Order: sequence, then structure tokens, then C-alpha cells
Amino acid sequence: MTDTSVPTPDPAAGEQVRADDRAHVFHSWSAQAQIDPLPIAGAQGSWFWDYDGNRYLDLGSQLVNANAGHGHPAIVDAICEQARILPTIAPSFANDKRGELARLIAERAPGDLNKVFFTNAGAEANEHAIRMARVATGRSTVLAMYRSYHGASGTTIGLTGDPRRWRAEPTGNDVARFFGPYPFRSPWNTDSIEAEGVAALNHLRQVVELQGPATIAAIIIETVIGTNGVIVPPPGYLAGVRALCDEYGIVYIADEVMVGFGRLGEWFGVNAFDVTPDLITFAKGVNSGYVPLGGVVIGSRIADHFADTPYPGGLTYSGHPLACAAGVASIRAFEADGVIDRVRTTGGDLIRPTLEKIADNHPSVGEIRGMGFFWAIELVRDSATREGLVPFNASGAAAAPMTELVGAFKERGVWPFTHFNRIHLAPPLVTSDDDLTHAMGVLDEVLDLADRHVV
Repeated sequence: MTDTSVPTPDPAAGEQVRADDRAHVFHSWSAQAQIDPLPIAGAQGSWFWDYDGNRYLDLGSQLVNANAGHGHPAIVDAICEQARILPTIAPSFANDKRGELARLIAERAPGDLNKVFFTNAGAEANEHAIRMARVATGRSTVLAMYRSYHGASGTTIGLTGDPRRWRAEPTGNDVARFFGPYPFRSPWNTDSIEAEGVAALNHLRQVVELQGPATIAAIIIETVIGTNGVIVPPPGYLAGVRALCDEYGIVYIADEVMVGFGRLGEWFGVNAFDVTPDLITFAKGVNSGYVPLGGVVIGSRIADHFADTPYPGGLTYSGHPLACAAGVASIRAFEADGVIDRVRTTGGDLIRPTLEKIADNHPSVGEIRGMGFFWAIELVRDSATREGLVPFNASGAAAAPMTELVGAFKERGVWPFTHFNRIHLAPPLVTSDDDLTHAMGVLDEVLDLADRHVV
């Protein structure tokens, strides 16, 4: 394992942090009286630690955003230097770091996506992408997958397909939903990845035709489905979506809030599938979340619409200099260290074969899937029926098997990212081979607990 220095434990300080948190912080997605967040004292590289001196390998990059790891010196130095020069400036001015980052992003985006509208987060990026599509097309309906997450703001929670949307309804959004390809749990009972892609495209075409093509402004798709399963699209699927959008004048939005900036071993995930959307949304990985930042990369079709027509939207902190300076430093550091190429090769040469061996040893593993530094281990009770280890959207006693697994990970110094019946592997892109091997060794141990529930 990587040797990471941990400051002298200070339990008293940790208790003060916990007391302030419990008394005054209102946490997202939580029943406030039923949580007890762990106070974190510091972090470095792929590790973080608490005030008692316990270290944890960050298997989820926090919320799949700490791509450069914690405390990357080049990014920290860039933020400090920018704070000394110009800590803030309104978005109506031109700024060197804002312009440089926009250029660097455009140079790495496919096709004619040459403009960048900066936001503060991924939800805002998706909000504005939808607004751009609706204004540019004069249409209102947006098609989104059932298995999706696009954010928790007004429009984006309405787009989101997973259960976090349920209690936010009615959202008042003009949204129609469709099934995306999911070979392991195919809605069409296909028997191959290729057949799944064909069936999914046929289904999407039917939804478009029945919904009314002339009413549809955009189709929004996570290039690789994130929280809802790390589902990699079959060959040709995204190209088929592109062709369908072209046929009916629909805007294709690629949500790359999770997979952009190296997660899949490409600057943008769509580059791995040889497809060019009209809009790409990004956030998390652009500067590893050191300062909040997101945005929309805009192709000429949409950009040209607003050449002489004002865009009806803006944000006080759009393209904040500190955030953009961190983004420039992150891209430069990734290039200098060969991070993108390493993620692609390590994902295929180390992570995939190790996970495949683990799957062979554990009857609770229904499937492993992913690419780069983005993987899911789907757990089942019955390999024949593919019944999940826990039910869909399980909580309380029904979720006990997964709760037990999470506790076992933490006891072994690995902080997991889990969702429903899946363990996700999405560590910082700078995680060493030794640490990756260590994490997967812990996974191998912990899965013994899951195997006990197999029928």
C-alpha cells in the first residue's frame, strides 16, 4: 500500500467537528436524526483519514469526482496563485484562466464542440443544456432513461430516472422515459450484447415516434450510466442514437458529469465510442472538485443559434477564476503524468482480469462490467434468476446484506461506493497499482459475506 502520512490523532477535535455538524448542518438525501457523518481530518492521494487516525482508501473518489486524488500539489498551487492574482471576477469579463480552460476543453472534445458555458456543478450544466436545446429547437419534451441520474435541481430531478426523483414529484417537467440497453437485465430478453443494442435502439425509435418527433427537444444520456449501474453501451448504440437525433432534428446531450476527464481512459467518454453529441455536460472530474465547477461544451448547431440571439441564462460564478485555474492545472498535470493512457491500460490489463478472477470465485457476483477506472460488481442471491442480493431501492432490514458489506469494507480501511445491490469501483485516477490490488483483495474477502446469502 502507498505510505501516506497521517497527522497525530486528535479525537477531541473530531468530537467538536461531530458536535457542530449534528447541531447545525443539514445533510442531503438524509433523515437528519438517523445519520452520524464521520469527521474527516485530512486526505492525500487516494487516501483520507479521520481524527482517530483511521485511514481509508477512497474507492469512490468521494462522489466520483476526485479524479486527481486528494491534495494534488499542482492544483493546490494553481488555486493559491490565482487567489493572489485575481480571486474573483464577474462572468461578463474575459479572464485568462477561464479562456484557457475553455480552449483546453474544446481541443479535447470531439467534432465541432468548440464553445464552453461554465456552471458551478453538474446539475446546473444539465439544466442549461436542456434550456439551450429547448430554446434552439422551439420544442419542449426531453427523453431520458429510467436508469439515470442527472441532478437534484428543478429540471434535472425531473429528468432523473432513479428513485431519488419520486418524492420530488410533481416536478412539472415535460419528460418522456425510455429503457436503455442493460444486457444483464435486458427488458427484451436478448441473448447477446449486440442484440441488446439493436433492441434498445428499436425501442427508442418507437418512443420517439409515439411521443411525436416534432415535440422532442433533446435526448439526454449518460455516456456510461453512472450511479445506476455503470452500464456500458453496446457497440453502435450511441451512434444509433446520434443517427436518430439527426433524422428528427433532436438535440443529443451526453451527460458526462461522472465519466468526463479521464474516468474511462478518454478526455470525454464519447471519444471511446466514436460519436459526437450536440452538447456535452461535465463537472466533477474537470478539476477534481477542488473548487466547484461544471459546464456545457457546445457544438456549432447550438452555438450558432445564439450568435445574434441572446442566451437566456447566466450564473454569478460562471467560470470562477479559482475553479478554472484548478481545471487548467488538472489537465496539465494529467498530460504530464500520462494519466489518461494509464487509466485506459490499467483498466484493461489489471482491473478487468482481477475482477474476472474474483467473479469466478464468488457465486454472489452476477456480473462485473465497466472500463477504465469505472466498474460495477452486481451481486445476486441466485445466479439463475439473477435476483439481486437486495431488492431494488432497498432500505432498512431489506438492505442488511449490503449494509454488512459496507461495514466490512470500512473495517478493512477501504471506503466503498455502493448502490442498491452493487459495489462500484471508481477510485482516483492516480491510484497506484499496489493500492488497486489491495482494494480488490479486500473486495475478494468481503464477498465471502455476500456468498452466504446465495441460494
